[in-house]
Amino acid sequence: MKQLTFMKRRTLQWLEVPDPVLQGPGEALVRPFVAGRCDGDALFLRHDFETALRAGAFAHLVDTDFGRSSTDVFHGPFAYGHECVAQVVSVGDEVRDHAPNDVVVVPWAISCGECERCRAGFTSKCARNDKPLAAYGFGSAIGGFGGMVSDLLRVPFADAMLVRVPPGVDPTAIASASDNIPDGYRAVGPQLLRAPGAPVLIVGGAAKSIGLYAAGIARAMGSSCVDYIDADRGRLEIAGKLGANPIYAGALHTWFGRLKRVRSEGYPITVDASGTGGGLSYALRLTAPGGHCTGLGFYLRKRTPLPLWQMYIGSVTLHVGVSHARAHLPAVLDLINRGSFDPSVVTPIIADWDDAARALTERATKIVVRRAPLPMPGYQRGSEGMAN
Repeated sequence: MKQLTFMKRRTLQWLEVPDPVLQGPGEALVRPFVAGRCDGDALFLRHDFETALRAGAFAHLVDTDFGRSSTDVFHGPFAYGHECVAQVVSVGDEVRDHAPNDVVVVPWAISCGECERCRAGFTSKCARNDKPLAAYGFGSAIGGFGGMVSDLLRVPFADAMLVRVPPGVDPTAIASASDNIPDGYRAVGPQLLRAPGAPVLIVGGAAKSIGLYAAGIARAMGSSCVDYIDADRGRLEIAGKLGANPIYAGALHTWFGRLKRVRSEGYPITVDASGTGGGLSYALRLTAPGGHCTGLGFYLRKRTPLPLWQMYIGSVTLHVGVSHARAHLPAVLDLINRGSFDPSVVTPIIADWDDAARALTERATKIVVRRAPLPMPGYQRGSEGMAN
């Protein structure tokens, strides 16, 4: 089969590799036909991240734990991609909830659905995995499960992991439902369920699409005011289309006009998608007493500073961590299916699947590649390869 493979910076290459086969009765084989580029992939797709990481470690600028653990994660070659909508091709004998021809979202991280962590909603930290993370589309340290821009993909724990796409939902619109869209949801969705109508502040930046997804979801869920701050004019325009109030932070945005308070009383819900210590500190300082701030970026700097005294005085909660996409997917798909939120507004580039090696290295907020699904006249349950 053909597999898109990350080789080095700005170099993706189609390779012929052996087809995956079912390795257990609870597994499935799926054929991705829509795939998205995750915001975090820019680290290694567009930059010589390994060299920068070594330099940062040498200068004692990079978080020590990250520096020790990340080399094998981003070192090519490895199968690329961890966001897709796919068509089920074959299922094992113990798979009950899915059958060939089903159109499904495949979450980015491997989860069993049964362990204590999965049941608690921490599906990206499944206790059945023997690695800090286990995911599609990365190097050996957390990878080994293939990439989602491939002809075929093996899914362990198929009943627990796969989520069927509602019939009325456009697969292209939810190309990033494996990761980035639920990541935006977790930053505002649960908080708005607890505090309906609450104003929301989003600081945009490195998590290019995730901050915008969060803005659109907040508006769809009834936030009375969504202020979106960014230095990128294109993202500000998209934020306006999603119903947010776009605010230009300035080209240097340090940070931002010396803590310009857009809303004097602060925000019960704040989000930092800038990936910077300055952006995170700004969001925290504008979080209202008792409020909740979610940090969506990779905070790689050693000893990232936090305004801890102000957080203490204001009883502010900060949450950082990986997205647990599988836990939030049902709510996300329901929101989209009801027509409340259209994630396609965030995607400026939709390219042909065969052009993925070039298209996915372009500079854009979100890039999606797609091809037509296959007709599936029949299948074999428990087959060890592609259905006939």
